[in-house]
Amino acid sequence: MSYKIPQSVLVVIHTQDLEVLLLRRTDMSTWQSVTGSKDALHESWLQTAQREVMEETAIDCTRPEHLLLDWGLENCYEIYPAFRHRYAPGVSQNLERVFGLQVPRSTPVVLSPREHTEYQWLPHWEAADRVFSPSNAEAILSLSRFVG
Repeated sequence: MSYKIPQSVLVVIHTQDLEVLLLRRTDMSTWQSVTGSKDALHESWLQTAQREVMEETAIDCTRPEHLLLDWGLENCYEIYPAFRHRYAPGVSQNLERVFGLQVPRSTPVVLSPREHTEYQWLPHWEAADRVFSPSNAEAILSLSRFVG
């Protein structure tokens, strides 16, 4: 069995006017930003963020009209007990690196049907209220610090 690496990214996808893209999870029906774990220990945070955004939304972070920024923020949190079986025995903490991805509002979104059922764009304060993860809400609320 291959265990998940307890290092993940959180990518807040947003517009310049602070509308945030939220995705509804298939397994819990909760709303969130793009998240995902490294596929390998040598995979960089940036590579993980680019891959996860592409896998979950089909948005290419490398397009010139998109701006992917590593916010230099990290969260360490307790892995929910229901998900610990995905990690090696004894692993209970995950390190999450936070990124922002600024895109035009007209950017097409194509969801991965095995991960998400729908998406919506919301003003950042509404998006922060809608997400289930405290670290996701905190990242959304700090968005204005990172948008030029």
